[in-house]
Amino acid sequence: MRRREEKMDSGEKKRIIIIGAGPAGLTAAYELLDKSEDYQVVVLEESGCFGGISRTVEYHGNRMDMGGHRFFSKVPEVNEWWEKMLPTQGSPSKDDKMLHRTSSLKSGGPDPEQTDRVMLRRNRLSRIFFKNKFFDYPVSLKPETIRNMGFGTTMEVGFSYLASAIHKRPENSLEDFYINRFGKKLYSMFFEHYTENLWGRHPSEISPEWGAQRVKGLSINAILKDIFGKAFHRKNREVETSLIEEFAYPKLGPGELWEITADEIRKKGGEIRMNAKVTGIRKDSRNIALGVTYEQDGKTVSLDGDYIISSMPIKDLVAGMNDVPEKYAEIAAGLPYRDYMTVGVLVPYLNLKNETDIPTVGNIVPDDWVYVHDRSVKMGRFQIYNNWSPYLVKDLEHTVWMGLEYFCNEGDSMWSMTDDEFARMAVSEMVRMKLILKPEDVLDYHVERVKKAYPAYFDTYEHMDELRDYLNSIPNLFCVGRNGQHRYNNLDHSMCTSFETVKDILAGTTDKTNVWNVNTEKEYHEEK
Repeated sequence: MRRREEKMDSGEKKRIIIIGAGPAGLTAAYELLDKSEDYQVVVLEESGCFGGISRTVEYHGNRMDMGGHRFFSKVPEVNEWWEKMLPTQGSPSKDDKMLHRTSSLKSGGPDPEQTDRVMLRRNRLSRIFFKNKFFDYPVSLKPETIRNMGFGTTMEVGFSYLASAIHKRPENSLEDFYINRFGKKLYSMFFEHYTENLWGRHPSEISPEWGAQRVKGLSINAILKDIFGKAFHRKNREVETSLIEEFAYPKLGPGELWEITADEIRKKGGEIRMNAKVTGIRKDSRNIALGVTYEQDGKTVSLDGDYIISSMPIKDLVAGMNDVPEKYAEIAAGLPYRDYMTVGVLVPYLNLKNETDIPTVGNIVPDDWVYVHDRSVKMGRFQIYNNWSPYLVKDLEHTVWMGLEYFCNEGDSMWSMTDDEFARMAVSEMVRMKLILKPEDVLDYHVERVKKAYPAYFDTYEHMDELRDYLNSIPNLFCVGRNGQHRYNNLDHSMCTSFETVKDILAGTTDKTNVWNVNTEKEYHEEK
C-alpha cells in the first residue's frame, strides 16, 4: 500500500481536520468556515455518504431514514441553523393537500410541492405495539388502554406503582431506575423486554445513567391521576422528550440536511474527502496531536493538522493513537456499542386498522414509528415512512413503505445473515404480528446495516470520566457528537457539542468543559 504525506506550509492557514461527515462533523466544519477565514478545513468521511447514522438511503425511488430522526430542539441556535439550511414550509405538503388537512406553515416559506430545500412540519405519533394492540407512549389511561390492558391489569399497574413510591430501591441499575419510576408491573410489560432487545443486556446489568439520559421527566403521574384522583398529580409535571406533538422533518429525509450542509461547506472553501477511513492519530512527546493517517483508494495518506475534531467512535480513536497509557487504552477498548439493521419493506397495504381520528392517505395507521414489545419476535421497532414525509415514498397512494428495525452486534448471527435471509426473517415476523397477511404480499425490500449506532452504558463505561480526562489532556483534540463522546445524544445535542468546540477554537482555549457539559442537565424539556 502506497503512502502519501501532506504537510503544512508555515505560511498557510491553520488546518483543522474533522473526522466524520455526520451531524457533529459537518456542523463543526460549517461553523468554522462561517465564523472565520483563518482556517483550512478538511473533513474525512469513511463512507460514501453524508449524515452518519442520520443518513437517508434511496432505493428504487423510496427513501429510508436510519432509525427515525425527529427535528426538535429547545436550543434557539439549533433551530436557527436548521431554518437557514432548510426553511420551514410555507404551503401544504402533498398529503396535507390530498386529505384537506391543516398544518403549521411559515408565512413566506417555500412550497414543498415546488422545491426540495424545505423543512416540513409533521405531527408526531409513536405508540407501543404489545400483544397485537396499540398502547400510547408513554402509557395514558383512557378507555382504550383499559380495554387493551384489562381492568385487573390496570389496577395492578396502579398498585404496583404505589408500592414503588413507598419503597424506593437503591438505583444501582437501569432496572432499579425503571421500577422506581413506573412500578414493577409496568416495567415488566413495557420496559424489560424492549430494553434487553435493544441493548442485548438485561436492565439489571445496565447503568441507571442510560435511563436518566433517555427518559427524563417521564412519569406515571397522569395515569395515577385518572386511577386514584388528583392527589398523585403534580401541577408542574416535567415533559419527557418524546411527548412533543409536532416536529420538523426534511422533505427528503435527514440525509438531505447533511447533503445541503456539505454543499455549503464546499462553497465556503472547505474540503470533504469521502471514502477516507482514519486509521491513526499521531501525537508527539508533549501529547499534542500532529495529524492523522487515513486510507483512501488503496493508499495510506498522512495529513498534518493544527487541530483535530473527532466524531469517530472513541474506541477506534484511542486504538489508532500512539503512546496511550495501558489503563486508558483498556477503557477505550472495552467501551460497548449496539449495532443496527433495518429492512425497508414495500407492501400494498398494512393490515392494521386506523382507529384514531387522524386522517392518513390510504387510511393507514398514522404512527411515525412504533415500539415493538412483543416477546415472540426480535423486531425492536417499525417505521412507516409514509407518515414521516409523503416525499419518501414513490407511490404514496398505492404502497406503504416501512422500515423494520433490529438491534444486534456486529458479527453475531443476525449481522452475519445474508440480506435475503434477514429480509425473510423480518417478513415472517410481520406476518406473525399480523402487519401483513402473507410473505407474498411484499413487493420489494432493501437491507441496511449501521455499525456502532448506539453507544452503550455498561462494561468499561463506568470509567469513562477517566478516559475523558485523558482525551482532554491532548490540547488540540476535541471530541464531538454521539460516538465522539460515547454519549446517547439527540441530534441537537450532537450539533451543540460542535458549536461549543468551534467557540473554544476561535477563543484559543483548551478547556473543553463546555463541550462535554452539553446534554448533562438533569431535565431536558421539549417545550418552551
